[in-house]
Amino acid sequence: MDIPRQFDVLVVGAGAAGLYTALCLPESLQVGLITKETVALSASDWAQGGIAAAVAPEDSPQLHIEDTLKAGAGLCDLKAVEFLAQAAPKCIQSLVNLGVAFDRHHNNLAFTLEAAHSRPRVLHAADTTGREVTTTLTAQVLRRQNIKVIQQALALSLWIEPESERTQGISLFYQGEVIWIRANAVVLATGGGGQVFAQTTNPAVSTGDGVAIAWRSGAILRDLEFVQFHPTALTKPGRFLISEAVRGEGAHLVDDTGRRFAFDYHPDGELAPRDVVSRAIFSHLQQTSVDPATAHVWLDMRPIPPDKIRHRFPNIIKVCQHWGIDVFNQPIPVAPAAHYWMGGIMTDLQNRTNIPGLYAVGETASTGVHGANRLASNSLLECIVFGAQMADLENEVLRMKDQLRESDPVVDPANLTLSEEEWKQQQMQLESFREKLPRLVWQTAGICREQRSMMSAIATIESWQQDFAILPLSQFLLGLRPTQTVNFHQPNIQQQLRLWAETRNLLDVAYLILKSSIFRTESRGGHYRLDYPQTDPNWQLHTLIQNHDWYKSEFLRLFGGEN
Repeated sequence: MDIPRQFDVLVVGAGAAGLYTALCLPESLQVGLITKETVALSASDWAQGGIAAAVAPEDSPQLHIEDTLKAGAGLCDLKAVEFLAQAAPKCIQSLVNLGVAFDRHHNNLAFTLEAAHSRPRVLHAADTTGREVTTTLTAQVLRRQNIKVIQQALALSLWIEPESERTQGISLFYQGEVIWIRANAVVLATGGGGQVFAQTTNPAVSTGDGVAIAWRSGAILRDLEFVQFHPTALTKPGRFLISEAVRGEGAHLVDDTGRRFAFDYHPDGELAPRDVVSRAIFSHLQQTSVDPATAHVWLDMRPIPPDKIRHRFPNIIKVCQHWGIDVFNQPIPVAPAAHYWMGGIMTDLQNRTNIPGLYAVGETASTGVHGANRLASNSLLECIVFGAQMADLENEVLRMKDQLRESDPVVDPANLTLSEEEWKQQQMQLESFREKLPRLVWQTAGICREQRSMMSAIATIESWQQDFAILPLSQFLLGLRPTQTVNFHQPNIQQQLRLWAETRNLLDVAYLILKSSIFRTESRGGHYRLDYPQTDPNWQLHTLIQNHDWYKSEFLRLFGGEN
């Protein structure tokens, strides 16, 4: 299928953030929506718990703000949090108007309680809220005449105009070709980078693409050390997430002896913040298990009435049944897994980055709402609230149209000639990186971190990056000039190009997370260091990265008491 080589706006990523952004962009703009899979495969699609919003009569945006600030451990941006919580009710109404079927209780929206929320404020659609939201948004996107969906396409790099240093499009691998697509604005909505960890609840597409692509073009990144580890992932292949809502409804976390050990670590037990529960499980397994890396604890749903389990958690019942677990009569084996990345590309309230014409929305962005630890069910909300901000983009796009110089379209096709044996060797080396890297990052930048092992991991990753750079495919693709196109004729090139691009991004993301984790010499939120176990008030500031420079932001005023 031939695709246009010019759009007003390109949106990269088709999870909740990308879909809602595309829908909110003015219909007068021509929008290209790029996804490396099909439109229905994203981390949003896997989000079970729900979407937080203060719309119940006994709730208020102010309480939502306070809970978010408290969870964020002193690093939230107050303006961003206020904006998120105050815009939430309107955005929920917008989703309802689009056709999202949230659960109801006697005609009213139904709410559940999740950890660290002071009120039940999490709207849900059984235990597949993310799928309900993305399915509805996808159907709306496919109806829009101004949105062109480009599936199974891989964004490789930003196309920056050298004189103005403005974004003017991207390079894309699509149907066997590397092509350049011009746009007056590019929105990165590529989700998180959970695949850099051996244990993750994220789907295979979550390889940190947006963050890596933006970093290589000089975008400022923020707080990449803050990774939220979800405490209760099913210890079966795929690491299916057992929603926090299960604990909110009354499930108990127990060890092999049947004891509710979480209260040993925090007075709120299994409803303490996620990082606390993850470390409680990790510490408990270190003390009680022969091999903590493969060990698990148990999540017991039997305290919840069976009818409620059937109504609220049909998908969890189904997945557990698939693995031979009857949730009505036996506990579920669970252990922590990497779940959500609080850091990302630094943005303002209009989703702008430091690179003109480049925007970021959703988990790829660092808006300031999550601080050092995201409050449960604020992630889908962030995608919607900040996606809605793109409705004001028209004037900026028109202004950029005037400022960008037209350059020649396609010139000078390039060719890569490699023998079958060379392709095979390259594939084996890429697969080896992909297998070894997540294990290394899980062991050294997982739930508990310390300086010496992280320094050793960085040295290893730097040597892998050098090996990656001398691969024939790397030398060829990284030597392409803007507008140079390539047409590959090799069989299975789609898989190998994707493997190459994702491996490049994961190597960069691993390096960035480890360097940021060494840089922050304290423990706070999702970042825990064995050699600096205390929270240091002198570190109440952000980690900022541009190119290969790490530096600290200015001090933040402390909100929400000691947190």
